[in-house]
Amino acid sequence: SVISFGLVARPRSIAGGEVPRHFLYLAEVCKVKELSIFIDESGDFGVYDHRSPFYIITMVFHDQEVDIGPAIAKLDAALAYMGLGDLCIHTGPIIRKEEIYQTMSLDERRRIFNKLVAFIRQIDIRYKCFYIEKKHCTDVVDATGRLAKQISLFIRDHYEVFCSFEAVKIYYDNGQVEVSKMLSSVFHALLADPVFRRVMPADYKLFQVADLICSLELARLKLDNGLFSRSERIFFGNARDMKKNYIKPLRKKEWL
Repeated sequence: SVISFGLVARPRSIAGGEVPRHFLYLAEVCKVKELSIFIDESGDFGVYDHRSPFYIITMVFHDQEVDIGPAIAKLDAALAYMGLGDLCIHTGPIIRKEEIYQTMSLDERRRIFNKLVAFIRQIDIRYKCFYIEKKHCTDVVDATGRLAKQISLFIRDHYEVFCSFEAVKIYYDNGQVEVSKMLSSVFHALLADPVFRRVMPADYKLFQVADLICSLELARLKLDNGLFSRSERIFFGNARDMKKNYIKPLRKKEWL
């Protein structure tokens, strides 16, 4: 573990005398090596629909020893300058021009999207997407089983890396019960004492990052399968622009 030093108040003297109130000493503080995993999903486990053909789970991995505070401050300042302080960026509605974004122009929505993309490119994180095509699944048990297999294989392939951390914390908003159960089963089966935390998207920038990557992966899959929607075509432009501006740059962050 990493040893850091901080100033703390010195305790009472063993001899019984009172140590001066403002006397400080250096104390060693052990920091646990911690991996944070932020998880978001796209889709549902309902019957196959060409408008929702895929189910995607995205994981964003962050080593807590790596400080991303300055990058978060820079993103917050950029959003505040746009008059959007404390904005929780939700990528799907940005693309589809929904919710708070329905009165914004295309340029305004793209600016917000691009700010978060720039943030991702600046910070030291990795991500991984797992997906299924729903038309190949017989039911929800089959679907979650396929996803669980993919995630299990990924963890086994990188088992030494996961085990190099003394703590693994998984952040998920419990959006879907089936996913919560599946994730708990997989992580507890393969790793020692993983900790699950329920989160509010507004509280963590990296959860918003997972949401963006999940939405972008969905758009890529739809593009590759000739299922690009009108709103996606308007927002991203042609296939060449989308791959050049977004897919290719972010692929550098993928944990292979």
